[in-house]
Amino acid sequence: MRPLHLPPPIAAYFAADVCSPEALGHCFTAQAVVQDEGHTYRGIAAITAWKAGASAKYTYTVEPYTLQDHEGTQVVTSRVNGNFPGSPVDLRYRFRLEGDLIASLEITV
Repeated sequence: MRPLHLPPPIAAYFAADVCSPEALGHCFTAQAVVQDEGHTYRGIAAITAWKAGASAKYTYTVEPYTLQDHEGTQVVTSRVNGNFPGSPVDLRYRFRLEGDLIASLEITV
């Protein structure tokens, strides 16, 4: 399998995902929006709180394995393994980038 070369803001997101919610917050624009599990989080404070809650509740690993450009967004499919119901699962992360930061992220099955 060839190594997956992710755009720098997306690579930073996946690296920060395993570090800390605060590190992950630095990957987003001030007005960024995240949609996950039927909820919407707006702004860095809400995004950081979302990640802190998920990190407190679950332990998991994320392995991105495909990247596609789709209508101005970057779609990364990843295998997620952890101590959550339904693990493992393949999730799609749909990123919209603004410069070197993430403007929006939608996570779906």
